[in-house]
Amino acid sequence: MNPNHASGDHEHDRLPARLFFEAVEQSNVAISITDERANILYANPAFGRVTGYDPEEVIGGNESMLSDRNTPRIVYETLWARLLQGKAWRGVLVNRRQDGARYLAELTITPVKDDGGHTTHYVGMHRDVTEEHALAQQVRNQKALFETMVDTAPVIMALLDEDGTVVQRNQAYDALREALGGIEPAREFLTAARKSCGDHGQDGFRDCELRFDAGSGGTRWFSCSGVRFRERDTRADHFFEERRNAYLMLVASEITELKRRQEDVRVNALRALTAEEELVESVRETLAGAIYQLQGPINLIAAAANLLERRAAKDPGSASLLEALNQALGSGRQALETLYGSMPDELMEAEAPVNLNQVLRDVLGMLTGRLLATGVVVDWQPAPVLAPVLGREGRLRGMFKQLIENALDAVGTRGIAAPEIRITTTAGDGCVTVAVQDNGPGIPEALRLKVFEPFYTTKGSAGRRAGMGLPMVQEVMNQHSGTIEIDPQYGGGCRFCLHFPLPNHALPDHDARDTDTAA
Repeated sequence: MNPNHASGDHEHDRLPARLFFEAVEQSNVAISITDERANILYANPAFGRVTGYDPEEVIGGNESMLSDRNTPRIVYETLWARLLQGKAWRGVLVNRRQDGARYLAELTITPVKDDGGHTTHYVGMHRDVTEEHALAQQVRNQKALFETMVDTAPVIMALLDEDGTVVQRNQAYDALREALGGIEPAREFLTAARKSCGDHGQDGFRDCELRFDAGSGGTRWFSCSGVRFRERDTRADHFFEERRNAYLMLVASEITELKRRQEDVRVNALRALTAEEELVESVRETLAGAIYQLQGPINLIAAAANLLERRAAKDPGSASLLEALNQALGSGRQALETLYGSMPDELMEAEAPVNLNQVLRDVLGMLTGRLLATGVVVDWQPAPVLAPVLGREGRLRGMFKQLIENALDAVGTRGIAAPEIRITTTAGDGCVTVAVQDNGPGIPEALRLKVFEPFYTTKGSAGRRAGMGLPMVQEVMNQHSGTIEIDPQYGGGCRFCLHFPLPNHALPDHDARDTDTAA
């Protein structure tokens, strides 16, 4: 025990009473002492500065002279209930100064008790917080106004922290996320920005475009921008040592209508280009068919000529026949050379990253007239975001057009009440998979390999282009290191599945061949 402290002694016992009085007198906080009925016995100078009353004017008066009817009665009732329990009360009252002006008083009232624990006096301390309240309310009002403007804005807005986590967002952002089936739009916007602007730069990025494929809801296009800023940390431990937290304000506006108009122009141009490509391809197929058909008889003539040549020594009478066969063989080979020479050059294009969703949408756009005329329902279910594959866009477009036209031919069979074609795209296992299926009659199991042979068709004599479509599809898939299979498990018609390897990925092993409609 400290020898300087006797039992029951306190440090304040050695302080002069005058010091306590002066501390109260010189305090900047308004202090008053009342009896148990709230009659004022003492008020310091600060009390007069806050209330407008000189201390001499309020001595003997009641604290109620400061009360104002704008303070609800329930507040006073709660105040007195607390004090009568011998407990302190703290709160804010609307008080009135001597000149009638109202102000907000942050008030603390503490009971003073005697040795028996009975309340004998009350000490009240209060300060004018009118300006603080006004500033705080102004901040709250501006915050509410800002949040309302952001929340109801027609553009998508999201605030991201340093880790890329969305900490604030508006209704438009939530609506887009719901439309995308829970995919976080901010992640996709940032990915698109990273591809266009690298590390987004020091200040952010501007006008990066991104598309979402939403199936029957159509493709949606957005232009997004991001602004970086730093906000001062408000925690107490950073009051003197300033710390700023980095944020990214992401803003995206939908430009779908503009893009659709541009797409309409582009699809019309594609129709003309595709018609020209199909004409060239048709000539190539016709000539290839003629060469294929002519090659058989020429091979037979060559075989017969070789046989007669070996017998010529024993049968001199066969020389004239051998000469005729050689003349026929020469004419045939010359005809083949002429056909080969007439073959149009294959249109070559460089490989480039291709979005298969866009290619399929282009094809559906070009086939809109036929789809409407035949009443076929197309269930288009693309992956909302699809990685590009490396390929030749024109060849892929022609291939998918052939597959979908095959499906249209299949569902055009009589007896199908509700003809439907379903097209899906998915990504996984290092590849992009496209499935084209129809509810037509399907392809018998015994013919699922034969339909890929040249000039074989299941459409009979009415088959367009003599059955060269699926061999062309197989050829295009080979050019793109992909595989195509007819799904053996699908029993509601026919489903073609096409697997395209993504760059830097090996194509997974598949047993079946993916294809989608009756050939």
